[in-house]
Amino acid sequence: MLTAARIAVLFPGQGAQHVGMAKALYEAFAPACAAIDTANDVLGFDLRALMFDGPENELTQTKNSQPAIYVASVAAWRTLIERVPGLAPAAFAGLSLGEYTALHAAGSFSYADGLRLVRTRGEAMQSASERSTGTMASIIGLDEETVRRVVAEASSAGVVTVANINCPGQIVVSGSPEGVQAAIAGAKAAGAGRAIELKVSGAFHSPLMQPAREVLAHALTGTDVRTPTATVIHNVSARPATDPDSIRRHLADQCTGSVLWQASIERLLADGATTFIEVGPGMVLQGLLRRIDRGATCLGVRDVESLDHAAAVLDELAEATRHSQ
Repeated sequence: MLTAARIAVLFPGQGAQHVGMAKALYEAFAPACAAIDTANDVLGFDLRALMFDGPENELTQTKNSQPAIYVASVAAWRTLIERVPGLAPAAFAGLSLGEYTALHAAGSFSYADGLRLVRTRGEAMQSASERSTGTMASIIGLDEETVRRVVAEASSAGVVTVANINCPGQIVVSGSPEGVQAAIAGAKAAGAGRAIELKVSGAFHSPLMQPAREVLAHALTGTDVRTPTATVIHNVSARPATDPDSIRRHLADQCTGSVLWQASIERLLADGATTFIEVGPGMVLQGLLRRIDRGATCLGVRDVESLDHAAAVLDELAEATRHSQ
């Protein structure tokens, strides 16, 4: 069994969606087909058609993109563990929405329950965005201390907070248009390489998501959450949690709290992870990992070609492990 503490699996968040996601895996592998077909039954609408054929503007709606990414990621994960029998990573993490996929993969809740949660989360976040106009901005080239100072100064103009600390020199802020624009101006004045507003539908991971947090907290109360079978690093703490109530609280807090992605990866590295597998659409997490630690092995599983490559590398790792024992 490939259970080395060196292996960690990462799951992507919102923004990774694209028309055609997981279609090649669906057509080639039964586990992916079953995961995607089941999603249609659970949700009661044709998510599969939206994932495969679009239209893109409908797929990118928060209420649709979140369950679509979750489903595509689970389809890829199920395909990988069938392809590499005995694969049992020591740890999981997911960026924002991806934390739900990570918890499902670690056995904290069923596939169907996770899917219902992310659909509820997406609907609640979209509703909160429609109630309170908000935006986000990416700040490149400043350290965390400087960005936090800029945000504190900009808060006099409007709501603004640190939303994501993704990797060294890449931090995202979130809040009202006035607060975010003030933060952009402040970041440029502080010497940022770039400070640009993002094309998003709302102020995610900011106090403006409080209505969504309340809806999600209620949904989590009614969901069967179990202790994970492997370490799952949570976004808001960059630490694992095992108690079901603590897991529920972490997930609810994530709506309005900061995503500590750099710290989460650093925790996995400190725990001994050297091989990371991004499972699901896109390659964003692989790019962030390289900015955090260039020495880590970074694989992806998003289509048939990347699956073949990842399986080959993992087979070699398993063989090397057997010879070393």
